[in-house]
Amino acid sequence: MIEATSLLEGSGLQGLQTGTLILIIVAGFAAGWVDAVVGGGGLLQLPALLLVPGISPVQALATNKLGSVFGTTTSAVTYYRRAQPDLRTAIPMACIALAGSFGGAILATLLPENLIKPIIIAALVAVGLFTLFKPTAGELTQLRYTGRQHYAVAGVIGLVIGGYDGLIGPGTGSFLIIAMVAFMGYNFLAASAKAKIVNMATNLGALAFFLPTGHLLWGIGLVLGAANMAGGYLGTRMAVSKGSKFIRIVFLSVVGALILKLGYDVLFPAS
Repeated sequence: MIEATSLLEGSGLQGLQTGTLILIIVAGFAAGWVDAVVGGGGLLQLPALLLVPGISPVQALATNKLGSVFGTTTSAVTYYRRAQPDLRTAIPMACIALAGSFGGAILATLLPENLIKPIIIAALVAVGLFTLFKPTAGELTQLRYTGRQHYAVAGVIGLVIGGYDGLIGPGTGSFLIIAMVAFMGYNFLAASAKAKIVNMATNLGALAFFLPTGHLLWGIGLVLGAANMAGGYLGTRMAVSKGSKFIRIVFLSVVGALILKLGYDVLFPAS
């Protein structure tokens, strides 16, 4: 019989201070809400996880994925019940994104982070400027492609952004939404609904890589997951009830925060 102490040692909960645990719960709830509306919840979750004594960056990334799976699954189910997204596009896109995420997680163990962040900042700035100076983008669904072209574009978006999610993570939902708005012609609400299904798959893909490695702190991950579920459910209901204009405002706020966070990391790297 496995002793309770052995289980606690692998959970990450052993010796965890109450204040840190509360911070993780609050960050998980807030991240679930942000992820449900526009993505980018990792901006809140990862810094909170890095406060856990002795945790490594890879453990934080793996544990973040476990928590996020619960939140994105809750959001995806809630969006499906309330917004009825087109699964003929979302499911194939999600399957391709899952494979991309698995590959990205492998690359995360090989590539230096300092080569990636400047590129991501440039992409986020472009995304923010596009959204800011094209206020009508994402208000109405006007699909740019039909038939095989439509599914091909969806597949490319899923593969590229899925790879990014496995490699780095924060901002994945935001990139998915703006890609579907800018390149496919969806409105923000329809794009958000599909993005949750795809984001759920990318989290699963990265998690499939991390599970056998032993980096996952399952106890903290489950606590984070419960908080994510609550935040994700509330965020999805608000996004559906308030519509595309509300999502656009939150989207710009999150993209701005991501630019500031990643920019700070580049300018003032941790020693």
